[in-house]
Amino acid sequence: MEVMERNRLVPPDPHDWDADRDQIVVLHGITWEQYVAINDAQPEGKPPRLSYLDGELELMTLSSRHEIVKKLLARLLEIYAVETNLALNGYGSTTWRNEAKQVGVEPDECYVIDNLNEVPDLAIEVVHTSGGINKLELYRRLGVREVWFWINGLIYAYSLVGKYEEIEQSIVVPGIDLDVIARIIASTSDNAQTAAVRAYRESLSQRAIGNKSR
Repeated sequence: MEVMERNRLVPPDPHDWDADRDQIVVLHGITWEQYVAINDAQPEGKPPRLSYLDGELELMTLSSRHEIVKKLLARLLEIYAVETNLALNGYGSTTWRNEAKQVGVEPDECYVIDNLNEVPDLAIEVVHTSGGINKLELYRRLGVREVWFWINGLIYAYSLVGKYEEIEQSIVVPGIDLDVIARIIASTSDNAQTAAVRAYRESLSQRAIGNKSR
């Protein structure tokens, strides 16, 4: 049987491997004004996460697994920045909206390099169920330089060059090994997150010592 190479311009669909996954509802025919009103009226606590594109409004309720993965990924990235002296500044899950481009999105995490800007340099999305709005198109319209997707235990990175193209190595975060990050996340139990971050930091320190000794 011939094996088709997957489309490297879009991230793959995730496998729904357990019951603890995100729930997504997409509403159609929503005006920009309605989207803004719904977004601004959300209560404190854990409301659905909203994404908007050309009249389609996605409401996503996040699972505990989603939140654990995104938090550990963020912690590992931030430790990498500390150990490599990368000027990484975080916006968290800030809502980014642009009425002229008819887009609104709340990344799981997003960052800029050096100074804060009108849009992040890096957005991170944990994809734990299929369906929903095309997130790459949202980020393309906003002009986000790089997007990472955690899907099925792997991290897929996309760089914006007119359109998004999958890349093997991050450009925004030079030198980071996304395969290592993905393996750490996959092998870490929920109660061992700090130990995993500490071990990763120690490995980075050892690598830096090894590089200096050469």
